[in-house]
Amino acid sequence: MSGTQMGSTTTRELTVQPLTAARFAPFGDVIEARDADMRLINGGTTQRFHRLAVAEAMGEGAEVILNIFRGEPRSFPYAVTMMERHPFGSQSFSPLSGRPFLVIVAEDRDGQPDEPKVFLARGDQGVNYRRNVWHHPLMTLRQSSDFLVVDRSGPGDNLQEFFYDQPFSISEPSL
Repeated sequence: MSGTQMGSTTTRELTVQPLTAARFAPFGDVIEARDADMRLINGGTTQRFHRLAVAEAMGEGAEVILNIFRGEPRSFPYAVTMMERHPFGSQSFSPLSGRPFLVIVAEDRDGQPDEPKVFLARGDQGVNYRRNVWHHPLMTLRQSSDFLVVDRSGPGDNLQEFFYDQPFSISEPSL
């Protein structure tokens, strides 16, 4: 990580790495067709990739809901100034447009996000952030992209935001 100038603010450069199940395990699940638990169903005409992630919805009156988010592309270099988390439920993002996107997560340090980690997800990979995992809002690349989002609906404040004193910088990844 090196420091760069963005305007009058010093930033810390983050490295983008490929998204893998092993690297992402501390934060949740990678959603992708893999043979770990593949089953043939519907008379052998359909492959079911079973239990790729588990949705979490905590609290009385909570329910799991499905949404479509349409993300607009970010400009680079991009300044990561904030992170968010959802204390009562998980949140998954599965691309419908088949385009790569960035996944930014951070471990928790005393109730605040630590230094972010940045992953490049392929257009056939999704992620499921476990509840209480610090992550950046949706980060699409180069063009608008749609995502199937599974998350929690219900009473209670299920959004916490944190703003860094010093931003982090991400250069545009090569695709």
